[in-house]
Amino acid sequence: MLNVFTRQKILKQAKSLRRIARLISRSPLGPGPAGLNNLQDRLFQVYPEVAEAIVSKRPVVALESTIITHGMPYPENLRVAKEVEKIVKNNGAIPATVAIMSGKIHVGLSEENLERLAQDTNAVKTSRRDLPYVISKGLSGGTTVSSTMIAANVTGIPVFVTGGIGGVHRRAESTFDISADLTELGKTPVAVICAGAKSILDIELTLEYLETQGVLVATYGDSLDFPAFFTSKSGFKSVCNIQSPEEAANLIDANLSLKSNSGIVLAVPISEDEAASGEIIEKAIQKALKEAR
Repeated sequence: MLNVFTRQKILKQAKSLRRIARLISRSPLGPGPAGLNNLQDRLFQVYPEVAEAIVSKRPVVALESTIITHGMPYPENLRVAKEVEKIVKNNGAIPATVAIMSGKIHVGLSEENLERLAQDTNAVKTSRRDLPYVISKGLSGGTTVSSTMIAANVTGIPVFVTGGIGGVHRRAESTFDISADLTELGKTPVAVICAGAKSILDIELTLEYLETQGVLVATYGDSLDFPAFFTSKSGFKSVCNIQSPEEAANLIDANLSLKSNSGIVLAVPISEDEAASGEIIEKAIQKALKEAR
């Protein structure tokens, strides 16, 4: 529930970012609808409203679905999923929730499929690694950051909003527990707008790993502070800060123009009115980490 709470607040706080998707969608250098009709095959199903928006270069925002399948129980997951889509729509963009339904990657879900996914207790948590298996077996699954990025990139959606990215786990030098989100960001040109990385991760190593992958990390706002999901400061800095939707759009457009095939992390700190609650959560996390040592 807490990560969903933050996701909603980040989306509300960053409502001006709706203009980013609009500006990027109009750019001749951004990904376009070429070959979109060919995607309506056994692998992809692009929801009509989403397909129309992509073709007409209207702003589209991709959303992941593991928050629906693995984040909370039904019917709370369905309520939150609908609320997040509504926030995107109210701010002038078309939401494209990505999920796998019976072996097909859906980009944008009907209300019927959204409800079906929310009630599916057998849905597979699907990262890049799992896509071939889930598709070939005709299974259903919630997409993580990495698999959502793949679907967004293939269908020409350059902006993806999520709660937070995965990262390098603590003691990864011995466990090698590193999220596939980071390697995906190094090879898929999608801008991931999020609340940073969870403080349960090793944020310093996460940022180092992103640097190695050639991923630009920017903070939206006046500060360079990289947020830690529930708090606005992790103790580490982003490479740069972006202060307006126009700056963000130009940044994303420049990245697409370079054809470097790497993504961007645009971290949006938690809003000030929720910062106090975030600090309480952060203290509890730090206490648990200390006790676990």
